Amino acid sequence: MARIESFDDLPRRAPNAAPPAPLYPWPEGYGAAMFLSFDVDAESAWTAKDPDNFNRLVTMSYGGYEARVGTPKLLELLDQLGLKATFFITGWTLDAHPAMCEAILKAGHEIGHHGYHHLLPDPGSPRLIEEVDAGLDALKRRLGVVPKGYRAPSGEFCEELRVALAERGFVYTSSFRDDVRPYRHILDDGRPGTIELPPTASYDDWMLGLSARFSPRPIFPKEHVLSIWKDELDETRDWGAMVTTVLHPQCSGRPMRLRLLREFLTYAQSFPDLWITTGEDIAANYLRHEQAEAR
Repeated sequence: MARIESFDDLPRRAPNAAPPAPLYPWPEGYGAAMFLSFDVDAESAWTAKDPDNFNRLVTMSYGGYEARVGTPKLLELLDQLGLKATFFITGWTLDAHPAMCEAILKAGHEIGHHGYHHLLPDPGSPRLIEEVDAGLDALKRRLGVVPKGYRAPSGEFCEELRVALAERGFVYTSSFRDDVRPYRHILDDGRPGTIELPPTASYDDWMLGLSARFSPRPIFPKEHVLSIWKDELDETRDWGAMVTTVLHPQCSGRPMRLRLLREFLTYAQSFPDLWITTGEDIAANYLRHEQAEAR
């Protein structure tokens, strides 16, 4: 893909050619959905910014919290609440913390692809395809998993990546912030791409409460975040739409944030019409309706 050097070179078209999401119904008994998902980056969130961060051991300890405390606590919480989620894991994390990742799989949660080194999949990146294939190899080698879902590290995408994922048989992706319901990507050449399960920006805990060494953001108190999350969910339920969480064990696995998440998920579970499930289940529901419509 040619680099856009100036404003005069900008195409006069929408970057995403997919039409608005179809109004496919949720399974019987449900009027709205929550895609409950976590991004398991561990130390790769920090080495992606600078490989030499590996030698900065306190910086590494922020990511290392995931395997030591954060992920076990989240698995415990999900078990207590009887919930299943999707965990998008980087290949490096699988190689560095196999026991943690095996525990996620053993608990019955879906495993998704999240790159290998958590490198930003920027247009023209020389490692873009390598990141996809190395992550696939790690998932197969370590867990025996062929993932159906992919979430882009740092939430970026490009056409080369969109094509690569479709050609490798991914069922769904979860990175674009442009809808409140699932939809089907259309590649630049007109072929169908993956099903997109759009994340909800306000449910990204990295933005609202990261206890990080270099974060410029303040840590928001529980009352502020809970208010945001409840309001987003309430209005989304009124729309009959979907919210998608982007939670990180090195954030939401901290004591204060875990208490917040417990309270929010308990609130969400109080609505019997809210389908709280994995990306695999939501994509399968979309696919059933899409196939029925095509007949």
